Amino acid sequence: MKSNASFPACLVRAFVLFAVASVSAGAAAFAQAQDLGRAEGSENGLTLYGGYRGGGDFADATTGQDIRVGSTGTFGLALDIALEPLKQVQIFYSRQNTELSSGAFLVATGSIPLRIEYFHFGGTAFFDKMSSGGYAVGGIGATLFTPNGPGLTSETKPSINFGFGYMLPLGRGLGVRFEARGYATLIDSTGGFFCSGGCVVSIKGTALYQAEALVGLTVRF
Repeated sequence: MKSNASFPACLVRAFVLFAVASVSAGAAAFAQAQDLGRAEGSENGLTLYGGYRGGGDFADATTGQDIRVGSTGTFGLALDIALEPLKQVQIFYSRQNTELSSGAFLVATGSIPLRIEYFHFGGTAFFDKMSSGGYAVGGIGATLFTPNGPGLTSETKPSINFGFGYMLPLGRGLGVRFEARGYATLIDSTGGFFCSGGCVVSIKGTALYQAEALVGLTVRF
């Protein structure tokens, strides 16, 4: 991932500003909420997602060759809690089983299996009607990377997501969500990412960006 020297610092500042804004907005919303989970004009929901995530690459610290993150299917789970009219607090989890591949890897290595998991706290805001039509969604939290290869170790990094969706209600207790989300994870590594000693490849990067298309079945209550 090629970038000028100031980019990691700018990205750190963006994460900090986003976190401060999110906490401030969340604190104000909680102060206004009289009864979290039973707010009038909102409702709760539990959504099971299936999707497809693509995008994202790192670089080999020695050769500079791209190390690609494979595009694969995903699954996720979200709990939405009524906050105020048209708005919900959201606890979101998404998982992708993928692999890293590159010409920089040894022939014997081929590719490196990698699990990417997002753990985010955020919210949803419907535009016109609760649990029907368009909405915005977003969150902030952490990304857990779990590679499976010799000399490699797991890494946890701060991340955010933001997206838009559309909900189609199915009766009073169900709904179908169609979403598109983008993810940004701060890496800021010059060569030791995933490495715990004796690594087959030296990985570096400033940030990982991914995009995901999701379809979810929501139980509304």
